[in-house]
Amino acid sequence: MTVESASMGEMLAAAVPMVRTLNLEFVEVGPERAVLRLPDQPDYHNHIGGPHAGAMFTLAESASGAIVLTAFGDQLARAVPLAVRAEIAYKKLATGPVTATATLGRPAAEVVAELDAGGRPEFPVDIAIQREDGAVTGEMTVVWTLRLNG
Repeated sequence: MTVESASMGEMLAAAVPMVRTLNLEFVEVGPERAVLRLPDQPDYHNHIGGPHAGAMFTLAESASGAIVLTAFGDQLARAVPLAVRAEIAYKKLATGPVTATATLGRPAAEVVAELDAGGRPEFPVDIAIQREDGAVTGEMTVVWTLRLNG
């Protein structure tokens, strides 16, 4: 875990109770990619012994939030990031620990330029959820916006 990952993890755990509740681990956090891990925890299993769909949704959404806060951290004094909508597809059975890898779907500079021009930019974050064997068990897209304060 990098120092940036540790600080982002601490910040999100303090601000978002579900991050603490699910014991999400911040493996890598940067402005172009974030990787979070959901440990295998029987208390959060579904009826077939894998992580519950809600836990996987929270994992993926949290990975998207980590990348957004990292990519646009310098804009937080004037704008608040908000999730606009999300879509998730469960592809394969998830078992054991799973990771969510989020990637920014639009260049940050382009988003900031739209904000500078007075717009309310929307941008996607794509997330792949994977088992330890590398199989993609789910895919999610969260569309975010930056809303100017005031």
